[in-house]
Amino acid sequence: MRVAINTGGGDAPGLNAVVRAAVLSAERRGWEVVGIRRGYDGLFFPGGVVPLNGAAVRGITHLGGTILGTTNRGSPFSFPVEKPDGSVTMEDRSDEVIDRIQKLKIDCLIAVGGDGSLRIASELAEKGLKVIGVPKTIDNDLQATAVTFGFHTAVQTATDAIDKLHSTAEAHQRIMVVELMGRHAGWIALFAGFAATADVILIPEIPYDLDLVAAKINGRWQQGPEFAIVVVAEGAHPKGGEASYLEERGPGGKRRLGGAAYRISRRLAELTGRETRSLVLGHLQRGGRPIAFDRLLSMRFGTAAIEIAAQGRFGCMVALDPPRVRAVPIVEAIENIKSVPMDDDVVLAARAMGISFGD
Repeated sequence: MRVAINTGGGDAPGLNAVVRAAVLSAERRGWEVVGIRRGYDGLFFPGGVVPLNGAAVRGITHLGGTILGTTNRGSPFSFPVEKPDGSVTMEDRSDEVIDRIQKLKIDCLIAVGGDGSLRIASELAEKGLKVIGVPKTIDNDLQATAVTFGFHTAVQTATDAIDKLHSTAEAHQRIMVVELMGRHAGWIALFAGFAATADVILIPEIPYDLDLVAAKINGRWQQGPEFAIVVVAEGAHPKGGEASYLEERGPGGKRRLGGAAYRISRRLAELTGRETRSLVLGHLQRGGRPIAFDRLLSMRFGTAAIEIAAQGRFGCMVALDPPRVRAVPIVEAIENIKSVPMDDDVVLAARAMGISFGD
């Protein structure tokens, strides 16, 4: 077989480990592997499809990012095309993608990505392309897999940052509000906030009341420690309100989340009368070396994708169903977002220890 690999959407620690594992597994079968640069964009520019072999992927397991590059603006079903007058229109180039892949004599595409990238892969599969998906998102919001690679590294990065904030918050008797990624699912904020012993954790699944948050913080001050740590997911929103958005818009004109920590810190300063600071951790959560857990999971996913290809089970995604990795239909994998349930063990443990969720 001749297999192609691409990486799409936001980057995540472990992408390179997936690529290396898939390439080495395919080589041992005598297969040929090529990489498509920047999602599907590489099919449309010279040098965008590159050969991958053992030498090309040597020493990349521990590296963050992706040697193939990525993009969250490259859906072939809504592809930006610049006109002679300088204007940009969105066109459906999915048929061109399939035609190009056929001309390259590619038998199977391994698409590594999150919900958006896998949705594209599923739509291409409906048009006849042989596809296998590998779940990647630091948000950990894909329903069909117990965990996605990159999530635990992002949690570790966020936990380390919050740990450092404790000392400066205590030194200045401040409230520190930390904004973490999590558009519609609060897994990173929940895990990192709990691990770093935050006083308040605000997530999209639980609309918050800042009066209750302020009461929690005032109660903490009365007990002795005159500082507080508030962790908020970027998609968290107040009861009866909506999440915070920036004026600038993202790909396709979509509203871009941002500003939650700043908005909350200003309001808490008014409600408590205490000095408050905000911090947005942002893309630091995506960068850096994957921790051991994510390296192991990534390599398991990469080898499993090749095994599934060998079995001819196309239109599937690899998923962790402890203790094994198995194949699930991509359409089932992207059907629902995996949100934090109210009876999640971490939520219950956090509540039992007095952490407030603003409700």
